[in-house]
Amino acid sequence: MRSKKINIIIIGAGASGAAAAWNLSEGENKNKFKITCLEQGPLLNKNSYSFNQNKWEIYKNKKFHIDPNVRKLKSDYPINDKDSPISISNFNAVGGSTILYSGHFPRFHPSDFKTKTLDNVGDDWPINYKDLEPYYDTNDKIMKVSGLLGDPAYPSMKYLFPPIPLEPAGELIGRSFNKLGWHWWPSYSALFKEKKNRENFTRSTVNVSYWPEALRNGVKLKTNSRVIKIITDDKKNAKGVIYINRIKKKKFLKANIIILACSGIGTPRILLNSKNKKFPKGLANSSGLVGKNLMLHPLGYVEGKFTKFLASFRGPTGCCIASQEFYETKKKEKFKRGYTMQILRGSGPLETAMQLKKFNKLKFGKSFLKEFFGYYGKTISIAIICEDLPEKNNFVELDYKNCDSSAMPGLKIHYKLSDNSKKMLVHGILRAKKVLKLAGAKKITAFGPVKHAGWHIMGTTKMGEDKKKSVVNQYGQTHDIKNLVIVDSSIFVTSSGVNIASTLQALALKITDHIKKFPEKYTI
Repeated sequence: MRSKKINIIIIGAGASGAAAAWNLSEGENKNKFKITCLEQGPLLNKNSYSFNQNKWEIYKNKKFHIDPNVRKLKSDYPINDKDSPISISNFNAVGGSTILYSGHFPRFHPSDFKTKTLDNVGDDWPINYKDLEPYYDTNDKIMKVSGLLGDPAYPSMKYLFPPIPLEPAGELIGRSFNKLGWHWWPSYSALFKEKKNRENFTRSTVNVSYWPEALRNGVKLKTNSRVIKIITDDKKNAKGVIYINRIKKKKFLKANIIILACSGIGTPRILLNSKNKKFPKGLANSSGLVGKNLMLHPLGYVEGKFTKFLASFRGPTGCCIASQEFYETKKKEKFKRGYTMQILRGSGPLETAMQLKKFNKLKFGKSFLKEFFGYYGKTISIAIICEDLPEKNNFVELDYKNCDSSAMPGLKIHYKLSDNSKKMLVHGILRAKKVLKLAGAKKITAFGPVKHAGWHIMGTTKMGEDKKKSVVNQYGQTHDIKNLVIVDSSIFVTSSGVNIASTLQALALKITDHIKKFPEKYTI
């Protein structure tokens, strides 16, 4: 007699949800599972993405704007971040924020998992770099990560595609770092060249990496299906979800295992909205930490203007080089942990003009072209990506006054920069200015934190061994509900000083590997 399949629901079809769906549908145990992924947004044709359009800068500021409060699509939900110095950026569709990201794809450092032991800040993760290393390797291969082997800032890596050319601007800044004797390395980038188009790089969204294979493996993907609540039974197990389908009808879908992959704000939103008599504070929230310890990566911005034309707009915007000279704690500094200096490529013509207009450096009239070409292709920018330490007073909560198109409450963000982050920003901005000045910049502009920079959202369902001080264990399994699992960046214990996509996908692969090997530990 054929054994009954285990029904698994994955909520969210972005970076972590796609990796989870693919992994569960692969290998010897794949026939044990019936996998359904529910995504509140649509499945878009990849040719419609902003970066695949000739008028990409126009689409980037409208339909594909990073701020959901600006886009206001049916699949979005309101986020009240007016009192936060950093606004939230996300995208709700199959592919999630990989549809918007620059493709910058570094890993965490080994020290990021042991900040309490090393620096007496934050907490140690219950896992370490070596635990994730094989999953980093697998993910790099699937996401077609480009880079250069031998980076002294990391343990050895595998499977890297050839690095993206630095172009004149990157080479110039590289020489400046060399003069200072500071670390720098070509960007690790989820970008690749297709055989049919050798001139341009294709961004590796999960829609072209993980999802095609997952769908071929039999994963069922339900789009425009917003989960509003997870339902529990009398024994405090999760038994299924209520979702609103594309024609705005409420549906119930039963499951043996439920996996949340909705981002650092989307996941606590569902958990808090699923409160009931047995879980009055929200699901998996006996610790009171669901929504707490929000981390966002405060960002500093430093731009140097050069007299020489550098064609600095050539190549993918966020993927030039990165310096991690100040990544680890240094005793002589007044802050703990550190930051990455990410060297950016210049923006396109429309964005350049808009930024110049915003800062009163460009006026319409006879001198327009002269002023414009005084900047276009002649600027190099450096982003300071600061490690954000976890703090309970930085949190998200349901906003019942602002609901989405399904009448589900939106979110309110409570977030302030710590003194540690402020000191780190100042330090990073001063060091970036030094690099640009040495490179020959004639004028330097700097500010921070950047308002529209809340791409990396972490910490709101913390991982840990003590159920009183965390929400999930090292396998993503919630302490309170055996068959409820979280695989996104909300389970991060600390934030690192780099883009989080690589690590959250490696975590999703590791966690789903454990489910494949020991499904009996999760099922009811």
